[in-house]
Amino acid sequence: MNSWNLKDKKVLITGGTKGIGRATLETFADLGAQIIFTARNESEVKETEQAFRAKGFNVFGFSADAAIKKDRLAVIDFIKTKWNHLDILVNNAGTNIRKKTIEYSEEEYQKVYQTNFFSAFEFCRLCYPLLTKSKNSSIINVASVAGQYDLGTGSPYATSKAAMIQLSRNLAVEWAKEGIRVNTVSPWFTVTPLTDSYLSNPEKSNQITARTPIGRVARAEEVASAIAFFAMDKASYISGQHLMIDGGVSAGIF
Repeated sequence: MNSWNLKDKKVLITGGTKGIGRATLETFADLGAQIIFTARNESEVKETEQAFRAKGFNVFGFSADAAIKKDRLAVIDFIKTKWNHLDILVNNAGTNIRKKTIEYSEEEYQKVYQTNFFSAFEFCRLCYPLLTKSKNSSIINVASVAGQYDLGTGSPYATSKAAMIQLSRNLAVEWAKEGIRVNTVSPWFTVTPLTDSYLSNPEKSNQITARTPIGRVARAEEVASAIAFFAMDKASYISGQHLMIDGGVSAGIF
């Protein structure tokens, strides 16, 4: 019988030093996974790796920008030096620039798309040969409620997250025969460095909590728990699904 753990599962997590990525790293490590995580800041990667390895966890950090092709290829090469297959891919790396649509420069909206969507698209493709060797693998794409509704996050962020949701649905069907499950989690506003400046505004924060039936924003570890469930063999018959982790927001009318 499948157990409620990720013991010895081989995992890649992008954007693993902060926010939801860091919480996912902690949750997966506690559940027994072997993990390679990425982030852009080399010193933060080293500090995070050392902190986890000091606790006895099988965690390896790799400094890489998920939006850059040569960095993605280097990550794949690194995985191959450690393992001969991959069980779980968590596409979590993300960024945002909040502006009105007409105010974005091409460089700005390209950065949002490259980091949020194209990095996930390419990591799915690059990891495919390693995932097929697992025979029982899982991809979890971290999108956002903004991929379904207008939250004032800016159109590049919202549409890049919507693209992630649809990518998951397509791959879930296309790769099912290879034993690869693909699902999406879409968090509501969550306490992370990416949302800190926004949520620190009392007026905006109060508006968000007022719209949330549970009455607060999410904690990163709450999102990580849902990611972990999708990754487990316990979720072996769940694929192509989109789970909104939103405190009940989507159940009502804004």
